[in-house]
Amino acid sequence: MSDSRESGQAAPIYITMVAGLLFLALALFTVGQAGAKHSGAQSAADAAALAAAQESRDDFVSLNILGDLGNLLNPEFLDDIFNGDPMGTPVGCQAAARFADRNEAVLSDEGDGCRAMGDRWGFTVHVQTKKPMGATILPGTADDKAEAWAAAVVEPGCTFKPAEDEENPPTEGDESPPEEDNPEDTEQVSPGSLECGGTMWEIDPEHLDLLPESADLFSVRLAQD
Repeated sequence: MSDSRESGQAAPIYITMVAGLLFLALALFTVGQAGAKHSGAQSAADAAALAAAQESRDDFVSLNILGDLGNLLNPEFLDDIFNGDPMGTPVGCQAAARFADRNEAVLSDEGDGCRAMGDRWGFTVHVQTKKPMGATILPGTADDKAEAWAAAVVEPGCTFKPAEDEENPPTEGDESPPEEDNPEDTEQVSPGSLECGGTMWEIDPEHLDLLPESADLFSVRLAQD
């Protein structure tokens, strides 16, 4: 009798333990599912932010450098964009939307889905996954979508070193009057050089089309601040 009585008392305990273990397994599965969704959203946000920054960089190089090679002969322009804090262009959010879509996400429609930074050259993005969380053991979470934020900035990949001014004083005893300059005969001189990743690139007025790649001129990275 004692053995059967002990077995009867132990059965509810075993059932409770098994039920507890099943609930714990389901809870861990839910947490893992949520983590996977958030990881996917974060990957989409990172890709979207980087795409926006790269698009802005390429647009800036296309318009302000390749589109106006004269800027490469302007020391002030070169000093400003390579030694200063360039702001670039606000173009980039269309690329952000495309890359979010490729990663099964969309830009948030709350107004901060994609915007250019106001104090530096870069973009912040806010994405949501296309698919909701799905059925879970947590009530009210089935329709929730994972969200993530990311920021990417564009920074000069080169530094500009202006050419040293060379003075050519007239030779003593040369009393011949100075010749009037003909603008068409004026030889263009190099404004200086760009150092990109340890490589020096001398700006040659005769070969301004021989430029480093956009990725060498300006780097793009995710920003944590």
